[in-house]
Amino acid sequence: MTPTLVQSHLFHAGAAPRVDMGARARDWAEIQERMLVPLYEAVYERLDVGNGTRLLGLGCGSGLALLMAASRGAAVTGVDPSQPERLALARERLLPDSTGDARARAAARLVEGGPADAADPGLPTYNLVTAFQPIGCMAGDSEGLSDLLEAATPLAGHGTPVVLAGWGPPERCATSSVLKVATKLADPLRSAGSWRPALRDDLEVVAERAGLKPDGSGRVACPFGYADVESAARGLLSTGLFDAAARATDQAQVDKELTEALHPHRRADGTVWMPNVFRYLIARTP
Repeated sequence: MTPTLVQSHLFHAGAAPRVDMGARARDWAEIQERMLVPLYEAVYERLDVGNGTRLLGLGCGSGLALLMAASRGAAVTGVDPSQPERLALARERLLPDSTGDARARAAARLVEGGPADAADPGLPTYNLVTAFQPIGCMAGDSEGLSDLLEAATPLAGHGTPVVLAGWGPPERCATSSVLKVATKLADPLRSAGSWRPALRDDLEVVAERAGLKPDGSGRVACPFGYADVESAARGLLSTGLFDAAARATDQAQVDKELTEALHPHRRADGTVWMPNVFRYLIARTP
């Protein structure tokens, strides 16, 4: 089973309902994060990530994408200003006193903050920048991303590839029907954080606002697969995409309607399977 739904976009977060953030981060890392592994692999293969790659990961979360790049020989730096619980899990995976793969731990840096906090005059410039949190499934989920990319640009050399990710067309993303539950429940707030269909040029608009030049794109199948409905609900809730719905109603109502929305995707053996397509854009720094 392909290991997720994406997290609530790092760069536009509202006040979250009261939750155990440590448990949510663990659900993200153990259930949900791995769903985007095919996306990471496709990007790294296309850009020939390996020895000699110096990667800056924006909004690195619990660090799976960094771990995969480091395992290919890349020197990785991850920054995350607003997810300390996920960043703590990334440290367990990547830093020298962790129990992870020794190759993946070589030359890894993790920074609680933004791109400016990752600057180090003693190190070469980055030659790859990634912002893997997919946009295009929530109203306002790209707000602030262009500014973040602009802040990262001075740390990269001329013509450095910058990778953005986004949801594919809703008709090719089975999870769209589940995310609409969050929109229905959150509608009384009429705020950012509700589902909206991905637009064809979402990624290009963000890149151009940041002064980047689009230079290729691709689509990748990223099915969301879970052992059962309970695991699926925990994984999806860990993204934060249902927080606005919980604020507008209550967590019990969200849990009930989310579970009901997942049942059409339940297979005979009890597993949950939702085919999805995600898109990535490669842009270049000036």
